[in-house]
Amino acid sequence: MQSTFPTVTVLDIPFVKTTAAEFLTEVQHRIIQQQNTFVVTANPEIVMYGHDHPDYQQLLLTADFITPDGIGILNGAQILNQPLPERITGFDTLQALLKWGSDQHRSAYFLGAKPTVIAQLKEVLARDYPGLQVVGLHDGYFKDATPIVADIQAQQPDMVFAALGFPKQEQFIADHRHVTHGLWMGVGGSFDVLAGVVVRAPKFWQDHHIEWLYRTLKEPKRLKRIAVIPHYLRLVRQQAKQKPSR
Repeated sequence: MQSTFPTVTVLDIPFVKTTAAEFLTEVQHRIIQQQNTFVVTANPEIVMYGHDHPDYQQLLLTADFITPDGIGILNGAQILNQPLPERITGFDTLQALLKWGSDQHRSAYFLGAKPTVIAQLKEVLARDYPGLQVVGLHDGYFKDATPIVADIQAQQPDMVFAALGFPKQEQFIADHRHVTHGLWMGVGGSFDVLAGVVVRAPKFWQDHHIEWLYRTLKEPKRLKRIAVIPHYLRLVRQQAKQKPSR
């Protein structure tokens, strides 16, 4: 991973040490310059999955930027005495890029989520981002990626957003990012929120870094996912004791 920003390494994953605004400016610059760019927005769950699956961890390290998506990452950096400025979430970055893309008449390809979500997303994009050139919309329920990749290559979008969930979305990007000169970013469940199928936590919950709690209360099945946090923090404390993080 080669980043234009300094990084803080949390459990072998180097996170960019910058603000959301500075990061957005850099990504926009790279899109304009037609630089192939792979962005991972990682939370503790992704870090732990990488910790338990070395192949996936190595795949993450091929990204150009890994951003701290989740208060748990900021907590980890704090434990290491190398605080990060703020969260850089996948959803906020996606929204900002779509607005910029609409203003600048850039093109984007959307891959992932359920067919019903994609149908609603199409309407939302046309309404909220009228200047954006939507050159592809495809749900995540496919067995053969070949026709989709061929379509992406033919369309040459400035931005490809993959909402396939980890580790699938990162694997897909790593395998196929070479077919365009633009941005590739995994965005998890962001299409559901963008389409209005899932409601994001109110601003109060976001500002107080308890968005995860709001989502868990709304979706109790997320409890299993939240359960990785204590183990993650324990490993970070072990890292802090062993040696200074670079």
